[in-house]
Amino acid sequence: MAAAAITYLYRRLGGRYPLVFVAVALQSALFIVAGTLALFSFYYDVSLGEFMVVLAIGLVLCEAAVSAAVIRALPRLRVLGRWIDGRRDPRSTEEAWAAAVGLPLYLIKRALPLPVLVSALPTCIVGIAILGLAWVAIFPLLAAAVIAIGYSAMLHYLYVEAGMRPVLLEIGSSRSPGTVSADFWAVPLGMRLLVALPLVNLVTGLVVAALTSNGGGAADLGLDVVVTLLVATTISLELTVLLSKSILRPLKDLQRAVRRVGEGDYEVAVPVTTGDEIGELAASFNEMVEGLSERKRIRAAFGTYLDEEVAEYILSEGFSEQGVELEVSMLFCDVRDFTEFASDATPQEVVAALNRLFEVIVPIVARHGGHVDKFEGDGLLAVFGAPEMYRDHADRAVGAACEVGAAVNDEARAGKLRIGIGVNTGRVVAGAIGGAGRLNFSVIGGAVNIASRVEARTRETDDEILITAQTRRRLSARFEAESRGTVRLRGIAEPVELYAPMLAGRPARPAEPVAPDADRDEAVVPDARRDDAVVPRP
Repeated sequence: MAAAAITYLYRRLGGRYPLVFVAVALQSALFIVAGTLALFSFYYDVSLGEFMVVLAIGLVLCEAAVSAAVIRALPRLRVLGRWIDGRRDPRSTEEAWAAAVGLPLYLIKRALPLPVLVSALPTCIVGIAILGLAWVAIFPLLAAAVIAIGYSAMLHYLYVEAGMRPVLLEIGSSRSPGTVSADFWAVPLGMRLLVALPLVNLVTGLVVAALTSNGGGAADLGLDVVVTLLVATTISLELTVLLSKSILRPLKDLQRAVRRVGEGDYEVAVPVTTGDEIGELAASFNEMVEGLSERKRIRAAFGTYLDEEVAEYILSEGFSEQGVELEVSMLFCDVRDFTEFASDATPQEVVAALNRLFEVIVPIVARHGGHVDKFEGDGLLAVFGAPEMYRDHADRAVGAACEVGAAVNDEARAGKLRIGIGVNTGRVVAGAIGGAGRLNFSVIGGAVNIASRVEARTRETDDEILITAQTRRRLSARFEAESRGTVRLRGIAEPVELYAPMLAGRPARPAEPVAPDADRDEAVVPDARRDDAVVPRP
């Protein structure tokens, strides 16, 4: 009910809410002053007139202290008001959040000395003078007043904290998550328990003592203050410490676990040591971490069975299942004489040889900014320019083709397997393709088929790599290339002009097969200074 009322006031008052709420909340100090003076009257023989004079002076001084505290908090309250009224740029949002979350502690730090100096001490002095008490009475009176002030400070802290909740909820939805230090922004929970509970016991003890007092004067008041302090710091404090530990230990365990999860450790678990709400929270946290761990495993598997770049794109916010038309460059490579090789090898040898081959090719493709669209038996299709759109996709595709050719054929790192490579550039449709809950990011179109047909043509020209005229025209650097003429490709209506990239002045042609080296399966990265690097036309 109280939370709903606070939220309603926040919506109605807008930018005036922080100032109005704080000013009204601090007025409760007047009731605490009145109650404290009423309790003092039980210890002394006070007439109604004398009591009213002391009460009036105490209330006026208390109101002055409250007003001074509000005035000192005005800069922070104005920051909040401006943000609520619409000034919500990132810097203003951070300033408003800091002002709101730190306001309760700021008020207590600034306001706590004022009631003592402006209200409590003068009121005690006036009371002693009016009642004609000995000046030694100032000590028990002031001690009891300080207890009341401490109770008031803690009460106002909690009031203002509750009042800032709707403001912080709205600010929190507009700012990026950040770390919060309880030592800086607020009174830590352990300190609250250690202070608040003994204060409640002190106030309760003094109230009971005052109501049962027979007007014993300063001596009885002083004795009651000492006794309540002893009770609060012995029996009550022990219970407070035990209660604090029962709450804080599980919370610290949870805090440490959250920090470890933030560092990427999803194997952490919080011990469930109680059956209350904190134990329920710990169990829920463990379930959440288990879910995150499962998600991490799924993501890792996702990245294993999909190209890493495509996996990141699909998991990103920019992914759309709708197709788009764009220009890309495609690299298609295929193993020469694979049928003959497979017929003479065991299934295990076939799979191992293909895996060694692809372990060389895939990193090279990724290094040039492409991704493997699909593996097709003994071949693969790599795409440059989707989903990451590069303007120099043709350069990347040809560069990758030449590096793959050098790594696989010249070095024979894939064993007895040789490959041919075809590169084409053209417009394709890229998007999530599939059905019945199974989708795959891929590219389709005639340009894809041309890349495959160009690779098949390498068998006839005995070239290692062939590129189309479409690709050659889009190269930012004019590479040396030897024309293979204009040919008709199977299934393609228009004739296609082909070129063979030059490697150090010679066409890229396949090397003779070399026996596989089972002990060396790491990829070879060609050095651009070697004589098999692609040479740009001067």
